[in-house]
Amino acid sequence: MKVMSIQAAKLRSDQQGCLQLLQITDTHLFSDRNKDLLGIKPAESYEAVIKHAARYSSKCQAVLSTGDLSQDHSQQSYLDFTKQIKTLNLPCYWLPGNHDMQSVMLPSFLQEGLAQSKQIVSDFWQIILLDSQVEGAPHGFLTEQQLNFLQQALSDHPDKHTLICVHHHVLPVKSAWLDQHILKNNQQFLELIKLHKNVRAVLSGHVHQAGDIEFNQVRFLTSPSTCLQFKPNSEDFDVDDSAPGYRYLALHKNGTLMTKVERIAHGAFSPNKEATGY
Repeated sequence: MKVMSIQAAKLRSDQQGCLQLLQITDTHLFSDRNKDLLGIKPAESYEAVIKHAARYSSKCQAVLSTGDLSQDHSQQSYLDFTKQIKTLNLPCYWLPGNHDMQSVMLPSFLQEGLAQSKQIVSDFWQIILLDSQVEGAPHGFLTEQQLNFLQQALSDHPDKHTLICVHHHVLPVKSAWLDQHILKNNQQFLELIKLHKNVRAVLSGHVHQAGDIEFNQVRFLTSPSTCLQFKPNSEDFDVDDSAPGYRYLALHKNGTLMTKVERIAHGAFSPNKEATGY
């Protein structure tokens, strides 16, 4: 994905100097809203999550959607994603996951007027969205172009606290089957951000589970999917009966980040626990 020519977006913090955000990730939508993914209909669980997240919409400034928005690469799935996200009445900034088809995703979102910026600058923070997709593969990798973009953005705003968004998890989550699909050049990424003291957190999707790890004074956050969840600490593929959810973030002007994982009612959507893959 070419990002260099797209102008940075601007967001204004609230009166207390806080930037409040929602993360919606891994919706895995089909063109047919009645189709299920291991026992859960992604369209229905996504809609339920958006309705739950609406309680935050009046105080938030934006939504971050961190990939795997479609399961079948269809234009209709991306249009359905957009239809629901627009009900929050917030700008939505997005990046691709390994399940997405960018040749369909990009024109669909352009058609619907979704933001194209991969750099967001506010009073005290900047947010950088990276493309870690390796077409046709489940693991992630940041190309030289993406790393250069990150380096430039960090250098351009050394005075701003920074949140980096990338679909693939950077640090292992202690699930062997998921960790083989990690960001493969994570060490290169970690070495780059270590050179910049303004990086506060890295936000990912991909693993369908909530996580919060501090490493080298940076928080690495992963978040639940809006559909099925993966069981933590699993050697092999396994689903969890935790409810679909999303993440709320508050970025304060002093560089601290407060965050909370929210989930819809437990038991509203139940996966097929006999599944061995998807």
